[in-house]
Amino acid sequence: MRYVRMPIEVESPEEYGYARIRYNLSESSVADRKLSALGLTIPDLTLLYGEHRGRERLRSLIAAQGEGIGRDDVLITTGAAGALFIIATALLGPRDHLIVIRPNYATNLETPRAIGCATTHIDLNFETGFRIDLERIAASFTPTTKILSVTCPHNPTGVMCSEAELRALAELARSSGCCLLVDETYRDLALDGALPPAASFGDHVIGVASLSKAYGVPGIRLGWIATTNAKLQETFLAAKEQISICGSVIDEWIGEQIMENRNAILEPVLAEMRRRRQLVGDWIAQEERLEWVPPSGGVVCFPRMRETPAGGTEAFYRRLLDEHGTYVGPGHWFEMPDIYFRLGYGWPTASELEAGLDGISRALRG
Repeated sequence: MRYVRMPIEVESPEEYGYARIRYNLSESSVADRKLSALGLTIPDLTLLYGEHRGRERLRSLIAAQGEGIGRDDVLITTGAAGALFIIATALLGPRDHLIVIRPNYATNLETPRAIGCATTHIDLNFETGFRIDLERIAASFTPTTKILSVTCPHNPTGVMCSEAELRALAELARSSGCCLLVDETYRDLALDGALPPAASFGDHVIGVASLSKAYGVPGIRLGWIATTNAKLQETFLAAKEQISICGSVIDEWIGEQIMENRNAILEPVLAEMRRRRQLVGDWIAQEERLEWVPPSGGVVCFPRMRETPAGGTEAFYRRLLDEHGTYVGPGHWFEMPDIYFRLGYGWPTASELEAGLDGISRALRG
């Protein structure tokens, strides 16, 4: 493994310093929550080694989100990032091949590079609405392809594939003898209706998700791998045991309480995120220097500048932060040109979002 720090982490707000940012529109989640806001007080838990697969009740609650998967099909991990690392290192080696849709969450790109496996990138493009090209994917399989990797809802664009498209991807992977990996971290933030859990599409399909984005609790580092393939789950469990043995007793207790109240937590969040999506859409409709593909999931979108701003993109981002206190995720975080940027509309307060959007407009004008 040859590790290289990812730009999205090097330049993240927590590394850069939250105090230097007034309007943080770079985040990809809803606002961070406090235990008190969730109505939780941590009990006097025994700080023992927990169940290696994760608390039974927690896994049952996660499995109950859709038909076709059960408690034993879920493995609790250290966030979705931990899940993706386990899957990549368990299934890929230097002689293997991966097909990955790009742009994508950086871990889905960088961990395979650290492993040294061959990778085919299927690049989405703005002109086709960031839609998946099934024919290009079908033509990319090789005898050594082990994983087809996709995110749905998509990060950073917020675009969702349809259930028919996801099932078509599952069939392509099955017929090619490989696994379909679906990073469905934003599934609970599908603003126009969620798809079935990816793992329900076949025992060669692996779903990954977490509580970080939709529930605003990235600090508890709780994610999971879902697959109905018992052999794969045993392999992933072996990897987890060698990395951490088990998860945090405290994190898993908190996660269980959140999942017990999942619907009550999500309902107002989804209503507010739909309102904010409309607010961003109205702003872009009036901003002649930008264009976008409207998102249907998550709390992010990926606008594109119609022309290079005054002084170039580097000057734009510097001006945006130094003069207008606004921070967004530049395109290079996702191996895209910096005329694109990820705009997160779920994390800031409503007033901060509006001020940040105004800052972007001002910075575009020089």
